[in-house]
Amino acid sequence: MPKNCNFIEKLREVGLRPTKQRIKMCELLYSREKTFHFTINDLVKMISEQMNEKISLATVYNTVHAFEKKGYLKEISIDSHKSYFDTNTSAHHHFFDEDTHELIDCEESDIDKINIRKNITGKKINSVEVLVRIASDNQNQK
Repeated sequence: MPKNCNFIEKLREVGLRPTKQRIKMCELLYSREKTFHFTINDLVKMISEQMNEKISLATVYNTVHAFEKKGYLKEISIDSHKSYFDTNTSAHHHFFDEDTHELIDCEESDIDKINIRKNITGKKINSVEVLVRIASDNQNQK
């Protein structure tokens, strides 16, 4: 079975027509050994540079958000103006490097168990995911 069949099925599952551009997007997102983090603008640039394709920003935006709603991508909001998407949809923690604007996976073993002491009536905790902001330590060492 051609590998594109899986992408065609995935696109149809999220309610999108499997166009040539969207299949190329799927190849870029899901034909990797490792999961990765990206912004919409990063993805547009990667499609242009690595695949020599032109895809409208709207198509990329709509496709990424359709995948996110279906659970094929995870959105990580850095602040009200910036979101990254992760191809690893499991609950896990991240470092955000404020100098390089890179989102980096943080292993579960690198963080002690988090103890949540307050419960909201009628709600249950689905997951706990920590975003740790890091930056260069610019203090002069003497």
